[in-house]
Amino acid sequence: MSNPQQLRYTKEHEWLSDAEDGVATVGITEFAANALGDVVYAQLPEVGDTVTAGETCGELESTKSVSDLYSPVSGEVVAANQHVVDDPSLVNTAPFEGGWLFKVRVAGEPDDLLTADEYAAFSAGN
Repeated sequence: MSNPQQLRYTKEHEWLSDAEDGVATVGITEFAANALGDVVYAQLPEVGDTVTAGETCGELESTKSVSDLYSPVSGEVVAANQHVVDDPSLVNTAPFEGGWLFKVRVAGEPDDLLTADEYAAFSAGN
């Protein structure tokens, strides 16, 4: 499993891109996608919703279970990936590309995020 070096990660297995013009992209990691199994339903936050770092903002349902989706940062949702809503399997097949979940206008500096190497070490212990 390869975690892109330019992303930052949470211990809940979400990833966050660097904010461009204050907007960051959020998704789940390949580790999480593999643990979930085949994702069959995605409930994402809606455009205009306010999300809070570390709190739930949606859920992903797989053939195995339902898992909460946590926001890695606080801010306002500016886009939700309708392609994932229409085809949730994108989370499994392209978690770092087409399977991104939502974009958020970040409020403040995120903390408690891991580098790719830190996340790899953390997920290896799970």
